[in-house]
Amino acid sequence: MTSVSRIDTVRLGGEDGPEIGVQGFGAMGISEFYGDTEEAAARDTLDAALEAGVTLIDTADIYGNGANEEFLAPFLAAHRDEVTLATKFAVERRADDPAYRALRNDPAYIRKAVEDSLRRLGIETIDLYYMHRRDPEIPFAESVGTMAELVRQGKVRHLGLSEVTGPELREAYAVHPIAALQSEWSLFSRDVERSAVGAAAELGVTFVPYSPLGRGFLTGAFADAAKDLSGGDFRRSQPRFTGENAERNAALLDPVRKIAATHGATPAQIALAWVQQRAAVHGLTVVPIPGTRKRSRLLENAAATRIVLTADELAELEPIAGLVTGDRYPDMSSTSAAREV
Repeated sequence: MTSVSRIDTVRLGGEDGPEIGVQGFGAMGISEFYGDTEEAAARDTLDAALEAGVTLIDTADIYGNGANEEFLAPFLAAHRDEVTLATKFAVERRADDPAYRALRNDPAYIRKAVEDSLRRLGIETIDLYYMHRRDPEIPFAESVGTMAELVRQGKVRHLGLSEVTGPELREAYAVHPIAALQSEWSLFSRDVERSAVGAAAELGVTFVPYSPLGRGFLTGAFADAAKDLSGGDFRRSQPRFTGENAERNAALLDPVRKIAATHGATPAQIALAWVQQRAAVHGLTVVPIPGTRKRSRLLENAAATRIVLTADELAELEPIAGLVTGDRYPDMSSTSAAREV
């Protein structure tokens, strides 16, 4: 399946939110983490996204240390009214020290970060502004309160959070309405179902799964990170992609491939269809943001929104996450899973 009509739409964060495609686009890989990018192909992929109705474009100030936002600026200038732009703050980097990372939720940093993102993006208002990671050392009400100030100032339209627990989402929502919660959710990663998904459903918060293809593992293209990934690909250090973990996890894809053959689809499309159907299972709006740098892959991903898995197929896929070996990251300390009780 390599072509698709425009995908269906949903409202981000309820009736007052913007209308967006039921699948979004994660732009992170255009700038770093997944090896080299051919700029012309990446820009063509963005054009393909709009053609397919994929209108939620997701970036962050950390991606390429600002380069990803700058890359998107010309696209936004040409299509501002057609795009719902999401970006994030909270992880500080330094150009002179590539290894440096610091978690920042303090008000002074938030105010500086939004101005820097607006400048790089070349826009006056960010549609959806996420706290990328939570720093438990900063009172949540203080951070979310500062984000709410940005809404009142017209610099931001809607607020989002990433990698928070259900109780944290409720705490933030009590300060200001939260339109979206972005966390990893896929056939390989389901820890968000402990508390975050239920809270989002209860509050009417849109869930935005990142890495819905398990960082590409669910495409079936990788079995050995050392052999299958380039030297600059950060997945070479991810526990699920290395050593015996990779071998065991690759074997878990057999039912995905079997179901894909039944639908005349790819394993990636079945994995995305499973994520999309979480909306019906849990009673909330779900807008996954798979990323790619290829037009053909973008259209393949969008076509997955039309696939409906049967109850028997969903049951066959149900055990997979519990059998995955290796954590999502080498260091899980800044994830919501680390703060679940």
